[in-house]
Amino acid sequence: MHDPIAAGRSAASRAVAVEVAVTALLAVGVLLVMGPRPALAAAIGGAVMTAGNAFAASVALGGGIQRAGTAYARLLLGMLGKWVVVVAGFGFALAILHLPALPALSGLGASMLAYLLTSSRDAARTRQG
Repeated sequence: MHDPIAAGRSAASRAVAVEVAVTALLAVGVLLVMGPRPALAAAIGGAVMTAGNAFAASVALGGGIQRAGTAYARLLLGMLGKWVVVVAGFGFALAILHLPALPALSGLGASMLAYLLTSSRDAARTRQG
């Protein structure tokens, strides 16, 4: 029997793991080129997007099989929570820690791109069989 909820959880976990790896690689690269503060900014930028995506996946897929209205509400709540986490974490990095914005944005963008590419690859693989 095929369990779509378990498959979704597995795909989301894989995508978050790829996000962590891409964020770490970017932070190391920025550390070598620009120094420790920009590397910290890139790491935090990627980490807040990773945390947001992990939160969204856990909320959207955490309730098991439910009615369509409830599942849709969980999906919307997860996406709202994701962006609250991202904006709050990014604002903390810029306003409180005074980290440089461009490396933080690059970490955020790299993490987002890694999640999207991994998710689309998993979706294409699922459609093929």
